[in-house]
Amino acid sequence: MYTCTLLGKGGQWANKTEYIMVVAGSVVGLGNVWRFPYLCYKNGGGAFLVPYGLLVISYGIPLFLLESSVGQYTQQGFITCWRNFCPLAQGIGQAVMKLYGFAYIIIQAWVLLFLVFSFKSQLPWATCENTWNTDHQISDSSQNGTANQTALTKTTSAATEFWERRVLSMSGGIEEIGSVRWDLALCLLVCWVICYFSIWKGVRSSGKVAYVTATFPYTMLLILLIRGLTLPGAWEGIHFYLYPDLSRLADIEVWMEAGSQICFSYSIASGTIGSCFCASSRDCFWLCLLNCATSLLAGFVVFSVLGFMAHKQGVGVESVVESGPGLVFIAYPQATAMMPFPQFWSVCFFLMLIFLSVDSHFATVEVFITSISDLFPKVLRAAGRSEIFVLLVCLLFFLIHLTLATEAGIYIFQVSDYYGCTRTSHYCMALCECLALGWTFGADRVINNIQEMTGQRPFALFKLCWKYIIPLVSAVSFVLYLTGYSHLKINDYIYPDWVYRVGWTMSLSSVLMVPLWAAVQMWLTPGTFRQVRVKILKCDCQNHLSCTVQNFTRGLLRAPSKQ
Repeated sequence: MYTCTLLGKGGQWANKTEYIMVVAGSVVGLGNVWRFPYLCYKNGGGAFLVPYGLLVISYGIPLFLLESSVGQYTQQGFITCWRNFCPLAQGIGQAVMKLYGFAYIIIQAWVLLFLVFSFKSQLPWATCENTWNTDHQISDSSQNGTANQTALTKTTSAATEFWERRVLSMSGGIEEIGSVRWDLALCLLVCWVICYFSIWKGVRSSGKVAYVTATFPYTMLLILLIRGLTLPGAWEGIHFYLYPDLSRLADIEVWMEAGSQICFSYSIASGTIGSCFCASSRDCFWLCLLNCATSLLAGFVVFSVLGFMAHKQGVGVESVVESGPGLVFIAYPQATAMMPFPQFWSVCFFLMLIFLSVDSHFATVEVFITSISDLFPKVLRAAGRSEIFVLLVCLLFFLIHLTLATEAGIYIFQVSDYYGCTRTSHYCMALCECLALGWTFGADRVINNIQEMTGQRPFALFKLCWKYIIPLVSAVSFVLYLTGYSHLKINDYIYPDWVYRVGWTMSLSSVLMVPLWAAVQMWLTPGTFRQVRVKILKCDCQNHLSCTVQNFTRGLLRAPSKQ
């Protein structure tokens, strides 16, 4: 049997395949298909892949292994697990970051709304004859050749207007909250209902769901890739994707965006890995490789379509569409309108995004619920109370996220994405994790623990990364982010000053949790300063964890039971 910390005591996967499916589904999600292509497009295509590949080796994989070993060793959530390594570092348990991460469910709601419209006989983003269209747009099906190039500079596409005026119904700014878009609110409700029934029984339900949600996206990606490569002009997009503009490598922003994407797509420095993944160094390597391969595959799919669009419009790939979070919701719908059988390709694409987002979101929510339950096990793990607690969490955040379904929803979401789950939090948490585990607890002890549990000793490179490379990269990136900070903007819209103050409060609410928790621990622990330092800074957890290690090792060696 394969024990998982998501369920606390007694939670087990039915077999290793089920466990691998859940882990694969959790580390592969919207970050690969929604975020990676638009960051790659924004940062020069192939130029982005160079720092991305280097940071995967020196930053992503070592930190992934470090966090997964914490979850494997303690079998506890992302808050209580730190009691066994360095009690002073319990603030690293990023409960606040997890709450901000829930906001990404609105992307799932957008996808679901697109999926519903994909079944119409006439795709609404392929025509100008809709109530939301203006006199300054042009039908996507008519965008062909250089003859329209002058017109395109003065108009917007039907796909852009469908995205901005129908799906988002964007107001003039965050000050104009507007009304709730009830069709979008209904999609949001469906998404939270799916999330609830995916996790309400813990691994007993999420393990079975993952068989479908983890495999279907790859089938769709391969189908869409084959179709994309057969489109005229596709190889122009592939060339832009793979051929690096070496001058962009001198831009520090490209490197920082690559590091941010690794943290986002690997779910590192956010509590997810350490809370639910139990893997050997070999498993970590293959899971990270799967994540990167998925991002690269999604890049081929999107850039082949961008090349096709550039060919049809007679413009360069770099200027065919505006880069941003809406790239997937503009570029691909716009491309499907130009293909034979557009409804079929649209349904395939958005159905794939649904499965990816479901996996990512229910893993995030389940990690949060399990970690809170670890703090109050007698109250929240009693019979019947776990399901009620999950229901209350889903209901509460559905009501909160109704603000994202308003006419100002996109402005609110961008604030949450830019400040709540920002690079500031990721860099600080990665730095604190490496200081607590690599230096305070000891990198050699971490390596010995991994060998004791899995029978495999990690390479010496991992120790070097934990103690020096990751802390140095995180600290430098944090400083560069602060010195090069620029206010959030959407197109030409500038947020009012109070939004930036709220945004920095969101960022600091995660970062300051570490020193505040440490200060409270120092204050509440009795004894002299030296006694307190021994108790809460360098905890001797060997006896406490010995049973966990032996039980987990036996679980790895035992053949999976059949149910």
